[in-house]
Amino acid sequence: MELVNLLGLPRAELEGFVADRLGAKFFRARQLMKWIYRRGAADFATMSDLAKDFRAQLETVARISVPEIVTEQLSNDGTRKWMLRMDQVQGIETVYIPEPARGTLCISSQVGCAMDCSFCATAQQGFNRNLSVAEIVGQVWLANRELAAAPSGSHRITNIVFMGMGEPLANYRNVVPAMRIFMDDLGYDLSRRRVTLSTSGLVPQIYKLAEECNVALAVSLHAPNDALRDQLVPINRRHPIAELLAACWHYIERQNGRSVTFEYVMLDGINDAPEHARELARLLRGHPAKLNLIPFNAFPGTRYRRSGAAVIVRFRDILNEHGVIATIRKTRGDDIDAACGQLAGQVKDRTISRMGSRLTAEPRAVAEVR
Repeated sequence: MELVNLLGLPRAELEGFVADRLGAKFFRARQLMKWIYRRGAADFATMSDLAKDFRAQLETVARISVPEIVTEQLSNDGTRKWMLRMDQVQGIETVYIPEPARGTLCISSQVGCAMDCSFCATAQQGFNRNLSVAEIVGQVWLANRELAAAPSGSHRITNIVFMGMGEPLANYRNVVPAMRIFMDDLGYDLSRRRVTLSTSGLVPQIYKLAEECNVALAVSLHAPNDALRDQLVPINRRHPIAELLAACWHYIERQNGRSVTFEYVMLDGINDAPEHARELARLLRGHPAKLNLIPFNAFPGTRYRRSGAAVIVRFRDILNEHGVIATIRKTRGDDIDAACGQLAGQVKDRTISRMGSRLTAEPRAVAEVR
């Protein structure tokens, strides 16, 4: 009989497992959650406040299994990047970004990505599979363990962002349970504003998320009109900007949120003209929106270049002058290819074609997102 991995079981499922499989009271599940997430335990024998016979039962039916760290890199600015083994050949990357008042963990949701955004290194790797709940939560578990063992010992995770490899809403069934664990007071006890899901624009799933899970929403916009966004973000051919924005405003209204963060990578001579800024202002002005301007981070084989610093500042200023809050993201970890858009992982088996190629052949045909 295969052992059940308790890492990644939301509270209700863990309570059901403890009651149905082990005949124990629900409070045992709460004890387990504290040991797994608060204390980072992976060995039932160390869980000293659990009865010995209960621990013996657990050994026969359950396990706490986390991904294996293949490599770790440390940037000059303190950013850390881990390559994690998902199976015999597949690997994903997770990044920790320290700041004076916070520590952000950027996690992955898939091995590779099928969205085919042309400026993203992950998209160029192709797509293999979705990560399980345990593999998603395991990134946080491992990062907590590694940071606790670091020489400074003062690093901690205050924010989690789904901005690593993959499209989170294309792995909806596993991402949402993981986010619930992040926000559970027996899990990682993060507020909804400290868990951010970034999507390229899967509109049906944004509406579904609005009914089921309240987290901060970030949207990869990258263009102010459909003609340009069709080229940069192929999912736009299925869900154009007007449809995407309607879903965003619904999400904020339904979840009583503050605003949507729109991500906009600055590409030299592509989307960085003053008129592009004015178009963006017309789209977003008067709505609960913030714009995060991201200097493009190069990767091998890309045809794009980063917009000049003065161009980015002028772009920001035009937006601010037109009533749209815009900030420039500071580039972190680019010396270890850990900056935004640079995560590539190790995708050895590209079993699914890219979104762009499918949409070019059949503009309205998109793989079902479960």
